[in-house]
Amino acid sequence: MSWTDWACLGIFVFGFLLFLYGANAYNAIIGYAGVYLCIGAIAAYLIIYIYKELTKKAPSQNP
Repeated sequence: MSWTDWACLGIFVFGFLLFLYGANAYNAIIGYAGVYLCIGAIAAYLIIYIYKELTKKAPSQNP
């Protein structure tokens, strides 16, 4: 796994923990911040993955 995968996973987990803490402490701001971090981490991962797939060079076929 690359460092971007680890970063997105870490941000997702941190957002999930913030969401759980916000739900437990009845704090809407922290809960929504956690939700937005989770959504942002997934969106960032998908954007990076799609960009890597689109810029990948096809293998050349030399006889």
